[in-house]
Amino acid sequence: MPSSARSAPKPPREPAPPRLPAPSALVVLSGDDVEDDGTYRSAGFGDAGLSSRGLDAVDFEECRFAGASLSGARARRTGFTDVELERCDLSNMRAEMSSLHRVRVSASRLTGMAWTECVFREVTFDGCRADLAGFRFSSFKNVVFRDCVMPEATFQNADLRGVRFERCDLTRAQFSGARMEGARFTDCALPGIGGVTAFAGATVSDRDAQGLVRALAGAMGITIED
Repeated sequence: MPSSARSAPKPPREPAPPRLPAPSALVVLSGDDVEDDGTYRSAGFGDAGLSSRGLDAVDFEECRFAGASLSGARARRTGFTDVELERCDLSNMRAEMSSLHRVRVSASRLTGMAWTECVFREVTFDGCRADLAGFRFSSFKNVVFRDCVMPEATFQNADLRGVRFERCDLTRAQFSGARMEGARFTDCALPGIGGVTAFAGATVSDRDAQGLVRALAGAMGITIED
């Protein structure tokens, strides 16, 4: 094989689940217990009181957030490892240079959330509302968005080579400048997306591809008449 030849990217696999202790082993904490530069391990957060809080260099490990609100929180260099977020409100949360590793986010609200220059590894987003959510300049490895409503979400300049989108509404989502070799789209709504030329190397189901036709034609200056 010539040295210049590139091997095909491996298809994304199912993310590894978070490693969590038994519920009885979790120590219940509140927002008042969380401080910058702190590490919180084997903790449970309910109505955590983290809305509009600053979270600078905080690490959450083997933690469970159930019905917690981080709405409007501002995170920088914050890490979530082996964490579950269920029925949480992350709307308008802002995060920079933060990371999620072995994390499951389910039935949660992510409206207007912006995670910029962040790292997502082994993460599942399941049944979430993420309209206007932003993931600019972030990187993804073994990540699944499943049954998510994501109109006008932004993946500008993101590395999406390890992502699967399954049954997601991505109407008018923005993919300009994204790297998408090996990304997969199955039963997704894709009308009006931006950055369609970034889809080079992605795998799209036949049904989904029909939604790309008008966006691709527009990018190439082609007019489609009814």
